[in-house]
Amino acid sequence: MKFIDWFANGSVYVVDLALACCGIESGAAMPVNAPVRAAIPDGTPIVVIVSGTVTTRLAPVVREAINELKRNHPVDVVAFGACACAGGPYWDSASVVCGLHGLGIDADHWIPGCPPGPDALTEVVSSSREAA
Repeated sequence: MKFIDWFANGSVYVVDLALACCGIESGAAMPVNAPVRAAIPDGTPIVVIVSGTVTTRLAPVVREAINELKRNHPVDVVAFGACACAGGPYWDSASVVCGLHGLGIDADHWIPGCPPGPDALTEVVSSSREAA
């Protein structure tokens, strides 16, 4: 897993679970010079972004990644895009989970859109830093 030091000062790290097309938008929001770390100290705040369609095959991996991070860190979970929020245009497909709620994961922030703009994500990450 990669931890992106969003503000390049260790105040908030971001883990982007970029699963589909919204991953391009979440990537566009990332600061170009943000350092990437392979590990961070326990207790460091993390914003986990789930951007894109959560399929039934990926659902256990997404759930476990979030639960693993929550064991040692305060975590804000962001559902980024219509698919992560509610299944998007694929909500009625047998292979698609209807958003994070369908995984049993409560998101702290919901950013709807297909795709949402990168600025919306920047606002959420900034508010997470202020709350930390």
